[in-house]
Amino acid sequence: MTEQDPAPVEEAEAPGLADPDAVDTSLRTPAQRSRTFTGILVNTALANVTTSYLWFALTFWVYLETRNVIATGVVGGAYMLLIALSSISFGTFVDRYRKLAVMRFAAGFTLVMFMLSGVMFLLTPTALLLDLSHPWFWIFTLIILVGAVVENMRNIALSTTVTILIDPDRRANANGLVGMVQGLMFIVTSLLSGLSVGQLGMGWTIVVALVLTALAFGHLLTLRMPEELRAAATDAQGGFDLRGSLAAVLAIAGLFALILFSTFNNFIGGVYMALMDPYGLEMFSVEMWGAVFALGSTGFIIGGALIGKFGLGANPLRTLLIAVAVMGLLGAVFTLREWAWLYVAGIWLYLVLIPFVEAAEQTVIQQVVPLPRQGRVFGFAMAFESAAAPVTAFLIAPIAQFWIIPYARSAEGSAQLAPLLGEGTSRGIALVFLVAGVIMIGAALAAFLTPVYRRVSASYAQAAAEASGAPAASG
Repeated sequence: MTEQDPAPVEEAEAPGLADPDAVDTSLRTPAQRSRTFTGILVNTALANVTTSYLWFALTFWVYLETRNVIATGVVGGAYMLLIALSSISFGTFVDRYRKLAVMRFAAGFTLVMFMLSGVMFLLTPTALLLDLSHPWFWIFTLIILVGAVVENMRNIALSTTVTILIDPDRRANANGLVGMVQGLMFIVTSLLSGLSVGQLGMGWTIVVALVLTALAFGHLLTLRMPEELRAAATDAQGGFDLRGSLAAVLAIAGLFALILFSTFNNFIGGVYMALMDPYGLEMFSVEMWGAVFALGSTGFIIGGALIGKFGLGANPLRTLLIAVAVMGLLGAVFTLREWAWLYVAGIWLYLVLIPFVEAAEQTVIQQVVPLPRQGRVFGFAMAFESAAAPVTAFLIAPIAQFWIIPYARSAEGSAQLAPLLGEGTSRGIALVFLVAGVIMIGAALAAFLTPVYRRVSASYAQAAAEASGAPAASG
């Protein structure tokens, strides 16, 4: 991608801004808008660090105290399930209200929920809080879950600010920067979460999360986005516009297929959600596992930086499917032996590819969907894709706990698995990863052969050509 001279301010209006009375991109230069986007991106990164820090810590703490993969699987699956159930509402609100107002509401709500979790931790004895047969554990977890889930409303709003603030030819690069910031988030989160649980305990971890949440909320109040004069006129209705969300998706040829393609990644993601932390915590101490995951998460930065520099190519959907297939290969092989270096290298390479998958989907949606409908489309996509991970997490956690892991640790199972998976205490989890990876590879390769792949690719090429004024590429 060649660098172009900045367009004059009066020519910088992005396509898809269907309500010029609501959004006026001529107020500032592309460089000024880019600086505002950077401020919003940094603030969202701080908020994501906060929620992920507490979320990782909760997962580490629960497993270390219970040694039960069902608990981690249910907690992780519940998080994704709540995202799936709430994302359409989040998208509806993003379409109906100004984007910064939505972000501020989400930040304030998360702060309140984390304060409630701190109060409950202080008032409830630890033994009761960790007893899965009593309601206190589930109430405590749900409070943190809801606070973390509502924060995701900011991520939907962030995707729409890319459309408002960034010119079309630079959106893929901006989405890559979003992936790079997510990598920084994972590094800080996993490292701090492991250290917090291991050295400070869960109580002080909640205190740190409260301080970070308050800082993010305060900084958000100082940001301004003058291009958004008011909320864009939209046909979104109520607080849960499922019909409008579905109509917005179906209005674009092949867009629902794009969401299906992205969902492939989340099926295997549910397996990792349930079993990756238990596998790592069996291999490393909690402090070391946090540091190891932080090291692996530098892959996010590399992947996001590559997109920020080079973009996603002429067909982001092709890039997405290639990335998904390679991720499946990595998932199949990175635990073939219980070697720390293999596990860390596999995580690193896997995380290099995640920004490509996420940025590709966002770039296509931003190009082909008008701004007044983007919130619901992003929300619908998040709901649909997030629903896949809880299914596998809820299913695989008890299956692994009661059947696969005991079988792999038995004398007979260990002997049968040794030629393929070697020896070690976590061969059962490795078997699950292998099967999931093979399924992922097959799904991604099959998607290349479908007519909908060609339709989505053609829709993107046409929209990109209209935005640039060039003829659409054939094929």
